[in-house]
Amino acid sequence: MYSVLISLAVSATAAFVLLRTGAASPVWSAVWSALVFVAVMAGIGAIVRKRVAKVMAALQDGIAEGQKSLQARIDAWQKRPRGDVRAFQEEIRKRQEGFIHEALAKTSELDRFRGWVPFFARQVNTTRMQFWYQLRRFDKVDELLPRCLILDPFAAAMKLARQYETGAGVPEMEKTYRKARARLRYNQSALLSSVMAWIYLHKNRPDAAYETVEKACKDNNVEEEPNAALARNRDALANNRVRQFSNASFGDAWYALFLEEPRMRIERRPPPGRFGKFG
Repeated sequence: MYSVLISLAVSATAAFVLLRTGAASPVWSAVWSALVFVAVMAGIGAIVRKRVAKVMAALQDGIAEGQKSLQARIDAWQKRPRGDVRAFQEEIRKRQEGFIHEALAKTSELDRFRGWVPFFARQVNTTRMQFWYQLRRFDKVDELLPRCLILDPFAAAMKLARQYETGAGVPEMEKTYRKARARLRYNQSALLSSVMAWIYLHKNRPDAAYETVEKACKDNNVEEEPNAALARNRDALANNRVRQFSNASFGDAWYALFLEEPRMRIERRPPPGRFGKFG
């Protein structure tokens, strides 16, 4: 990584100069060298993060504009429907795919930072994977998944969904679920746990599904929607009413996984999650 190499070079030079000139003892030369290394790393990191943030802001602004335009078109049509609903749905689909493709193209501007930030290549792959997922290009998704950094619950839910669709074994999916869930704080695991419970039900394991949603109820605020679906699903499974299990309350976040189809297919699907902090 470039930042490490540059920092090592600068710190080594500092140590050499201090020893050569006799300005410091060997011990203090080592100490000052280490401090120089940390300072240079921090400086480079701050510069790179600032530039990455600028690119990411432009990318997110483009997504927001696309979503805003799409929602305005949907609202206008719902107030005054004109023409065939299927033609309108196709128009919405094409518009959505248009701004997602534009966002995908903009991610190429991030490639120049791959050698500067730890694990940055995996973070870029994760965002591209999420975009391809929304376009239903699952060949691209499956190609990128092994090289992604799955940190947020939505990306983890996507990985679980792909494992289910590609016929992965339950132990493999459980490993993905446990690993992703362990990173989450309170009130962050509702959707992920609901996806895992849905998978358990479709693998004829209702007891495991119940245990999953019961634990999720303790780890999430179920007083408000959409997390209240956890409590409803827990009660349904506890009373052996498996058919009443539903993740529909999670709305676009659930249907964007394409495990089920919504009744109306003009909802906006959520854009991929933000990167967060780098460095």
